[in-house]
Amino acid sequence: MKTAIIALKLFLALSITTGIIYPLAVWGYAQVFFASKAGGGLIMRGGRPLGAELIGQKFTRQEYFWARPSAADYNPLPSGGSNLSPTSRQLLANVKAQQAKFGDGVTPDLLFSSGSGLDPHISPEAARIQCARVAGARGIPEVDIISLVSALTESRQFGFLGEPRVNVLRLNMKLDEKYGQRLPTRP
Repeated sequence: MKTAIIALKLFLALSITTGIIYPLAVWGYAQVFFASKAGGGLIMRGGRPLGAELIGQKFTRQEYFWARPSAADYNPLPSGGSNLSPTSRQLLANVKAQQAKFGDGVTPDLLFSSGSGLDPHISPEAARIQCARVAGARGIPEVDIISLVSALTESRQFGFLGEPRVNVLRLNMKLDEKYGQRLPTRP
């Protein structure tokens, strides 16, 4: 009986520590030191959220750059990968649909969703593939769109982590800023 009581006390202590104290400490730390990123990096316009810099969003209009596909349809609550195996017929159908949308020479980040399904970035190559479409839809020389992509390409974090990337929302916002169209605000 003595062992059961010790085990129960240890269970309760660890449950409170890992289930309440630790999450609150991490949340508090994030709110104090990373307040702008702790909520997903919300970008506001007129007091209403336009989007989140750290959470991918669905863009479908021709005049905007499109993000990589999302297994969660860009919904952060049930986010996650599709868990489709390489032999899955559904994965093959998804890849073929993406290839039809972008044509030949498409990069893998435009074919497959990320692990979270909410990646806000695409590779510079994926952005360049879309430059002709965006330029045509906006009636702007493609070279102007290519230089905008180059200017907004973020390098590896700390010089060695990850790959160069382009934030799709920031890129589309810069397009609107320079060329006059406006992203709709979210309700």
